[in-house]
Order: sequence, then structure tokens, then C-alpha cells
Amino acid sequence: MTTLTFDTLAYAKTLKDAGFTAEQAEAQAGALAGVLKTGTDNLATKGDLDQVEKGLKRDIDLLRAEMNQRAAETKAELIRWVVGVGILQTTLLVGILARLAKVI
Repeated sequence: MTTLTFDTLAYAKTLKDAGFTAEQAEAQAGALAGVLKTGTDNLATKGDLDQVEKGLKRDIDLLRAEMNQRAAETKAELIRWVVGVGILQTTLLVGILARLAKVI
């Protein structure tokens, strides 16, 4: 938990010097101290940020590995299709040439 030091007395004195009444200055100082106390419960520490960073790096590495695997699978499937179409084209050309050879 992060702690934040706030001098309410000095803040109240500053407000009094600026023209606030004593009651207004004390109320403002108390309210601000409450906000700062409540707000520090939600502040992230360096350790929190390091933990999030490690988690993000792990997630990025997992995504990178998954994308590499998918790219390899896509490449293999593309090669199968190209070879298959090449064989089909060759077969069609041989059939057409055989047919033309019989006609001539």
C-alpha cells in the first residue's frame, strides 16, 4: 500500500493566509486529506507495474508463438495447393496434347 504524507496544518494555514475562515480552512484540509488517503489505495506501485509488464510480455510471446505456428501451417497448406494445381495443370496439358496428337 502506498502512503502519501500531507500536512493538513500547513495547508489550513495557507488557506487562512489566503482569506479563508478558520472553519473553511480546516474543512478544506480535512476533505483533501480524506481524498488523498482514499486515492492512495488505488495507486499502482512499481511492483504492480513490473508484474503487469511481465504479464504483458508473456502474453505477447504467446501470441507471437501462435502467429508463427499459424503462418507455418498456412505456408504448408499453400505449398500443397500450389503443387496440387501444378499437377492438375500438367495433367490437363498432357491430356489436351494427347488429344491433339490423335487428331493430327
